[in-house]
Amino acid sequence: MKTLTVAAAKDKLTTLLNRAKKGEEIGIISGDRIIQLKLVDVVPWDETYLWKEYGVTNEEATRFAERMDRRIRASEMNGQYKMFSGDLEEDCRD
Repeated sequence: MKTLTVAAAKDKLTTLLNRAKKGEEIGIISGDRIIQLKLVDVVPWDETYLWKEYGVTNEEATRFAERMDRRIRASEMNGQYKMFSGDLEEDCRD
């Protein structure tokens, strides 16, 4: 994978995007992470799994995601939400 700093990527963004469109793996270093430029296929909502399998509209899916985000934030503020540490046995002891 070709990797660049943010500053270098800014100067060549159009070129990098065109290369990513052709399938080249390109990463931009941001802090201690690498963000990959990747071509993503976009399909009409009526071709998505949620619509085909369950008949869920885009609006229903958006409302659900917003509701879950609110619940997660409320749980975080109430101290009920716990981040996964990577050790399932340790996390389940509480």
